[in-house]
Amino acid sequence: PRLKDTRKTRGSAPVTFAMPPRAADKPYTGEEFKGQGSGAGDTLAKVGLFVFFVFTRAVHPTVIDASKSVDPETGKKYFAYGKMTVVLGETVVTIVVAQLMCLVLGGQKEWRKIWEPKPMKIFSVIGFLYALGDYLEMASMGSLGGAAYQILLQSKLIITALMMWGIKGTKQTALQWNILVLVMFSMCVYMLGGKSDSGSGGIPIAGVLNVLLKVTVSCLCAVLSDAYMKEFKDSPIYMQLVQFKCAWCATILMISFADGQTWQNGFFSGWDATTMGVLTSFTVKGWSTMYLLAILDSVLKNIGEACAVLVIYAAQVALPAFDDKFEVPTFLSVMVVILSVTAYVGAKPVVEKATKYDALPASVKK
Repeated sequence: PRLKDTRKTRGSAPVTFAMPPRAADKPYTGEEFKGQGSGAGDTLAKVGLFVFFVFTRAVHPTVIDASKSVDPETGKKYFAYGKMTVVLGETVVTIVVAQLMCLVLGGQKEWRKIWEPKPMKIFSVIGFLYALGDYLEMASMGSLGGAAYQILLQSKLIITALMMWGIKGTKQTALQWNILVLVMFSMCVYMLGGKSDSGSGGIPIAGVLNVLLKVTVSCLCAVLSDAYMKEFKDSPIYMQLVQFKCAWCATILMISFADGQTWQNGFFSGWDATTMGVLTSFTVKGWSTMYLLAILDSVLKNIGEACAVLVIYAAQVALPAFDDKFEVPTFLSVMVVILSVTAYVGAKPVVEKATKYDALPASVKK
């Protein structure tokens, strides 16, 4: 824009001044802040979050495994407490704490937004699926150790690939399928060489099936949560947690009435310090999952899940609560699982670059 000076000098035309363009007139390109926040502090924060993610993923199945009692006659491990009591307790704690956060941070206006029909209906359906996942998790942990459970969770790579192929038509390359088959075989090697908690010495088929169902439900929940949490991104995560947990709590409550243990033996029957640890672990995992998964990218999440396997195995060997001993074949089978998972995760960007290169015209390749 040009400003016209109304003042006139003797015998001269009006003077005009050219003004530089204002910053607000320049279109935003997204490059203004590029490179900022990528220093040592940002790297350390990401490393800290990654370590915390691995820690939470490793501690959770380890604490659940440590909470089991041993039958002196059969040597079989079992839960002396009602499996659903800790899950039900976690949902109640989260609902209360998250509502208090709404009242303190946003007042009654924000608290009333929790009960808006549209998001409540959507997150209630997802909460119902999450509740089924918790039930399958505790059912599978009844016959599996923590390391075996975490290793079988890596099957999510295979299940996700199949779901993406069936739903979106996203295909895997021959290299990626080979690595996925390697992941599957490495899990089988660990399960064949390891021991179960069922006392029979064989592969706990029911436990394996429960884990695979748990992984399938979790993959579906992850897709739905990611989509709808972005749609309602103006709502704080603690508000969305209440919307998740209402149906979550109701579903677990109904399951608890049918399990023949939770209410028949007394809700707190069999509880001890380790059971409180399981309750705490479920609570921390529930809150951290919603926040950390929004911060860490998918590569770090998958690598973190794989690294948690090694941490769990080390804990079971080192802690006196477990009778596991270090064995070279078991350690090597754990490492094969971890390395095959990281190989699959690392192959994805390579395959994407190769696909883009193949799509270039022949003249550009030269």
